[in-house]
Amino acid sequence: MTRENLPTAASTTEEPTEQKASSSGRAVKRRSFLKSLGIAGAAVSGASLITSLAEAQGRGNIITVGDVAILRFLAAAEILETDLWQQYNEFGGIQDSEVPGGSGSRLYTKALEILDADMPQYVHDNTEDELTHELFINAYLVSKGAEPVSLEPFRTLPSSQATGAQQIGRLTNLMQLSVDTTWYTRYRSRTGNPDLGDTFPNAIPSIATGQHPAIPRTDADVQPDPSKPKHISDLTQAIANTAGFHFATIEQGGSSLYPQLAQRVTSPEVLRILLSIGGTEICHFQTWSDKAGNAPPLSVVDPVTGLTVTFPDLNSPPLGGEDFQTNLIMPEPTAFLNRKLPVVSIIRPTATKGAAMGALKFLTADGLFIGQSPDFFKFMRTLAIEADLAQRQ
Repeated sequence: MTRENLPTAASTTEEPTEQKASSSGRAVKRRSFLKSLGIAGAAVSGASLITSLAEAQGRGNIITVGDVAILRFLAAAEILETDLWQQYNEFGGIQDSEVPGGSGSRLYTKALEILDADMPQYVHDNTEDELTHELFINAYLVSKGAEPVSLEPFRTLPSSQATGAQQIGRLTNLMQLSVDTTWYTRYRSRTGNPDLGDTFPNAIPSIATGQHPAIPRTDADVQPDPSKPKHISDLTQAIANTAGFHFATIEQGGSSLYPQLAQRVTSPEVLRILLSIGGTEICHFQTWSDKAGNAPPLSVVDPVTGLTVTFPDLNSPPLGGEDFQTNLIMPEPTAFLNRKLPVVSIIRPTATKGAAMGALKFLTADGLFIGQSPDFFKFMRTLAIEADLAQRQ
């Protein structure tokens, strides 16, 4: 399936001189810009975002149109994260009253536990965290008289047919992923920073191209192999390994997105929200970056796709060295702002230009939205454009 082409991130940022415009002036320009793209009004249902904000500000609230646009995009991102993490939890996490749904997949869970014995608890807790983020941001928007975000009309993707999954509509697709693992080498580099134009190789090239499952598609993906330890087949382990790297791929995105957008908010309270939630995304990322390195080496041909999936020993030649060392789970110091300054340990990237659209493009390239409707992409593009047009006042 052809993936949706998205506008370039650079086209979504206002010129610095527009920072002096009034709130109403920015609103007119923003709506005119969206109208020129043919998507005006796609991001809201009922009353328009601008009208809702005008009424809210009239009641003395200090939150700005730009702040709301940023929060709405983040609410949508958290809804999508909740959806994907819920699927992981149904198979490999703890199903309880905090994160209900699903019944588990015994061999998939055992394969995750090869990466770390506590994986079910970690998957559960990450799922619960994303759900609280989603609910809090939407409730905060409502408290300020702004429109919350719902993606329910787009919950149309099929569930896995493997035992353990709920048979409900999904927003995200975890069965056809192209997992970007450049974060692995990026955070181990002492010289490179994407904000300064540097690029990085994938740690696991075989899952970065093609379409690969990170959860069982059917029960055929989790058949026992008596010749293997704990009866975990190479295919099942490869699917769990893919999930282990995908966990970190998703959470490193959140680690960057929150500080990127925080630079554009106006309200100190909204800034506090972004810094507080963003910090938990960093906690998630460090956890998963540690576990991914424990993925056991293997090579297997996926009988469904015909693709060979290979997980190398990252500590051995031709890999190894600092860029692949598996026990380096804290960001190595690197260049920041300009190369004349001393290196420093940082989250990267954090450049704010086009951050929301860049995040949407990244998630799309990941394969999460394979099978989604044109209306879904229109809705998400609008939210991203609105967020990237926000300027600190």
